Amino acid sequence: MKKNIIVGQSGGPTAVINASLCGVIREGKCHPEQIGTVYGMINGIEGFLAGKYMDLSSGLSEEELELLKMTPAAFLGSCRFKLPEALSSEFYPTLFNKFEELNIGYFFYIGGNDSMDTVSKLSRYANGIGSDIRFIGIPKTIDNDLVGTDHTPGFGSAAKYVASTVREITLDASVYQQKSVTIVELMGRHAGWLTASSVLARKHGEDNPLLIYLPESPFEFEQFSADLKNAFEKSQTVVVCVSEGIADSAGHFICEYSNEAQLDTFGHKMLTGCGEILENYIRNQFGVKVRSVELNVSQRCSGMIVSGQDMKEAEEAGAFGVRSALDGVNGMMVAFKRACDEPYLMECFLADVNEICNKEKTFPAEWITKGGTDIGPEFLSYVLPLIKGEAERKMENGLPLYLYREQQ
Repeated sequence: MKKNIIVGQSGGPTAVINASLCGVIREGKCHPEQIGTVYGMINGIEGFLAGKYMDLSSGLSEEELELLKMTPAAFLGSCRFKLPEALSSEFYPTLFNKFEELNIGYFFYIGGNDSMDTVSKLSRYANGIGSDIRFIGIPKTIDNDLVGTDHTPGFGSAAKYVASTVREITLDASVYQQKSVTIVELMGRHAGWLTASSVLARKHGEDNPLLIYLPESPFEFEQFSADLKNAFEKSQTVVVCVSEGIADSAGHFICEYSNEAQLDTFGHKMLTGCGEILENYIRNQFGVKVRSVELNVSQRCSGMIVSGQDMKEAEEAGAFGVRSALDGVNGMMVAFKRACDEPYLMECFLADVNEICNKEKTFPAEWITKGGTDIGPEFLSYVLPLIKGEAERKMENGLPLYLYREQQ
């Protein structure tokens, strides 16, 4: 008997999250003898519970699917919805009844750490009640902090955006003769992968950004002053890249010095503002021209600077997830491993989602150099293959064409 697919997107979007969605849809349509309809949850689990979903099989043409692959942000809409910890909660039978009404046999959730927690809980509940629905996680996150995989779809494009933008900021900052500091604040609560990518902006070893600070190393203002003094000996113009989650040795986030940190729906601190704090500190301590730039959501929603390799791998992750579910796999996440470094070759495999959720892969300490202010060459070997290649964009009147969903 044919079963249907339900697929959703959760958490913060990326530039290639829809490529994974496209992979699920296209692969689903390749198996008409086993799969009926591919449904999409509008705004993830939260929206699906409210009866919001759409037909993705017949609702999108091949031309629209190609546009979908090129479209940044979550086409289906996203959510930040934490499932109950107790599998005895009435939430679960309510949800599974809705699955039964739509004849769902395969569930795919495209997301990061918290999304994998959702896949873990649903697969464990399904096993407990003897359900034959297969639950598969499709990874995405610009933070690159999922354990069990070499890297995550979305990171390569975000890293490419960061490196390109910081290179342009550096050029802009260098046009004046007087001493100046430009602080670029980048996303990364506990993992500094994205901020580390700013090292790619350099044209040579002594180029800007001269200082790079990750959450994995403690940040102290006194040492920061000393680092800046040393940097000014190399250049009148200093570009500093910092992760939003940098903290002192006592574990206090630098952004908390402003007393503006808030919590999101998962209880995570919403970290913004450390760039402004450092800007004020430098102005008071050094009396030089200083400005802070927060790249913010541009890191995850820029469709114009997408890595071709990242987009290719994101689509393959979705397709591999469907093939795995048809093979009977349940409670797993699609993961990447490097089959070869030179030439670069990636292969998909399956990792136990229970060993992935609620964990974070931090930036390797041995790749952090110069007392926590620089990034070692090992990272360059790791990241360069992930940012290569250009996506074939469709343009109209000088602007990119994207696929838009009518909001419900």
